[in-house]
Amino acid sequence: MAAERPQPVMNFMLITADPEFAHYAEQSGVSRIFVDMEVLGKAERQGHLDTHRASHTFSDVSKVRERLSQAELMVRLNPLYSGTDDDVDRAIDSGAQRLMLPMFKTQREVAKFLNIVDERVPVTFLLETPEALVRLSRYICELGAMDEIHIGLNDLSLGLGLDFLFEPVAGGLLDGAANLLNESGVRWGFGGVARLDSGILPAYLILSEHVRLGSSWVILSRAFHQCSAAHDPNMTRVDFADEISKLNQAFKELSFHCHDVLIDNQRLFAAKAFEIGVARAMSHISEV
Repeated sequence: MAAERPQPVMNFMLITADPEFAHYAEQSGVSRIFVDMEVLGKAERQGHLDTHRASHTFSDVSKVRERLSQAELMVRLNPLYSGTDDDVDRAIDSGAQRLMLPMFKTQREVAKFLNIVDERVPVTFLLETPEALVRLSRYICELGAMDEIHIGLNDLSLGLGLDFLFEPVAGGLLDGAANLLNESGVRWGFGGVARLDSGILPAYLILSEHVRLGSSWVILSRAFHQCSAAHDPNMTRVDFADEISKLNQAFKELSFHCHDVLIDNQRLFAAKAFEIGVARAMSHISEV
């Protein structure tokens, strides 16, 4: 009898420092809660973009950890600086079960951060610089069995001088990295995704690229934060569990499509992403 094909799984991360919302998201199927403490250099890089910018604290880490029983708690720290050693210690003492390092460029930075953490918790390296993307083969060997790579599209697209975060995916720049990560057995993910029926670029096409490339992690976009009305009756309610179920179902269906369907979806994804990118580039030119 042939072995049963394993069911495909997409794991979802949510950025929040709200303990009750974190608990609600966990109960709805979110695998990882993401407390974001990165502030150094972020406003300078992304100040002109409508992106998440953190003001989370170690106290937030502790409060969120107290409300979680299943989801993993990850903390994004600042890029390496003079206070990284202390930040790592405090984050772990506050309850972090995984740490994320942003904005690295070299194998030396990867090795240094792993040395500081010293296997106390696993690490996710946020690959979001062109240098880190190009040099992936130089540092991937440093990672332990539970360490991961997440490809951050906002800063990567900025570093490449592009106008829409999904243009690096559309241009095929993640394909080589995906092959290397998959062949090396390293868990990885990229970017974010909105609710299935929302988003400037259809979530269905984004999920299709996750399937084609072999990604297993994605960050839920701020569209899901309408669900924080779970404990605030004055906000618009969104059925979080239902929205997660829809994304999971779409991911599973895409996982069983033939390769030709994924390639057709890739063409649609690229056409739409470049259309958005070019329109934004032209709007910048018209403002000059």
